Amino acid sequence: MIKKLQRKFILITAVSLFIVLSVVAALINIINSSQIRSNQDEVIEMLRGGGGRFPGDEPIHGENEPDDLPKDKSFERKADFGKYKFINEETRFQTRYFVIYYSSSGSVKRIDTSHIAAIDSDEAAELGDQALADSDGEGVIGNYRFSRSETGSGEMILFLDVRQDQNTKSRFLLISIGISAASWVIVMVMVILLSRRVVKPVSAAYEKQKQFITDAGHELKTPLAIISANTEVIEMTSEPTEWTESTKNQIRRLDGLVKDLMRLAKMDGAEVKAEFARFDISEVTAKAAAEFEAPARTHNESFTLDIDEGLEIIGSSEQVSQLVGIFTDNAVKYCDEGGNITVSLKPHHKGVRLAVSNDCKEPPAGDLNRLFDRFYRADEARTREGSGGYGIGLSIAKATADAHKAKLSCTAENGRITFAVTFRAG
Repeated sequence: MIKKLQRKFILITAVSLFIVLSVVAALINIINSSQIRSNQDEVIEMLRGGGGRFPGDEPIHGENEPDDLPKDKSFERKADFGKYKFINEETRFQTRYFVIYYSSSGSVKRIDTSHIAAIDSDEAAELGDQALADSDGEGVIGNYRFSRSETGSGEMILFLDVRQDQNTKSRFLLISIGISAASWVIVMVMVILLSRRVVKPVSAAYEKQKQFITDAGHELKTPLAIISANTEVIEMTSEPTEWTESTKNQIRRLDGLVKDLMRLAKMDGAEVKAEFARFDISEVTAKAAAEFEAPARTHNESFTLDIDEGLEIIGSSEQVSQLVGIFTDNAVKYCDEGGNITVSLKPHHKGVRLAVSNDCKEPPAGDLNRLFDRFYRADEARTREGSGGYGIGLSIAKATADAHKAKLSCTAENGRITFAVTFRAG
């Protein structure tokens, strides 16, 4: 149980840390990409406002070309860098771009590749044709981000070289992933090394609880034996009375409780694995369930066995037999008067499914899996008078299922409640 708690702690920490680091890395990369794009937007805005030139650049051919400027804008001779977050006086020397100017008829009027060395006029014209086919007016083609705008004499397409920005984003992504992965590994190594210390108080309390149950069980055996012997002596010296019968009933209940507590404490230990071997679960189930057929019929309940023969698993036949007895006894106790009890054992995927169901018009409210909690008692309204029990039987069933790494469940539908456990195939 402690190892299971330790593994669960490590798993929860691993998943939580992975989610946190993933979210942080994603946010950092989103912010970085947003800033890079904002930088590109400012550069494109300045170049479009200057008709394909930075403010202060000398016009091509040494003369002004006002028809190349965007409509309703005038060319700024000096840039106002104060209104830009990412542009300064050095930006014009760092930016690589080219511009294609079109006439009103759609023909290429001029191509300016003076600010880039990676492309010539012919390649620029091909990219311009691709940009014209794009109805959005802006986008990315290969290593270039383009933006179309109308000018006084036609249209202008600005291509900004963004390969450096793309490389920066890629490197930043790889670095953030690497740092996040390394951080996750380092923290998980620390968590694994320190997890024993974290669960140590729980382990100590659990061991003390188990030791207390064992010691209390042994201590209770002696007074119970004495009380039982004294009661028998009283009955021998005088006639049995309702008081002696009541005392004997309570002795039997306490003796059963002590045995269940001792059994549960033993099953919590790792030594139960040593008892595992291959066995015929069909035979064990049929034999264990048959013992409850007579009590069921006493309560006017029909009893059905639906067990496939020859099914085998690896485990403890004694523990599985006890589990079948717990489920079937529970069904007999809480089945509706005149109802039906069914014990089923069938192949299930790659395993074997044992299910015990009974008629139950009013199942317990809330999460039915809580019935497997130790000392949990269902609604007293559905408990038949004299059924007894301390809410520990189903806890033993859960311990058996955990020891066999089987899946335990409890469901209620269509007026029936079903306790089921699925074992792995042998």
